[in-house]
Amino acid sequence: MANVSEYIKESYIELTEKVTWPTWRELQSSSILVLVAALIIALIILFMDQSIHFLLTQFYSSLT
Repeated sequence: MANVSEYIKESYIELTEKVTWPTWRELQSSSILVLVAALIIALIILFMDQSIHFLLTQFYSSLT
């Protein structure tokens, strides 16, 4: 049990004294960057999905 309490104490000290937390401005910038990247990736996937849908529709309509 002493090992667990020692681990918790060391974790708390590391989180409060050794970790450098981002400022509010840095956090906002990072969040906006992640949002923009997610939107770009979503649009790329949408384009790929629509392209494949179009190609398969053309392929199957040519078979009949």
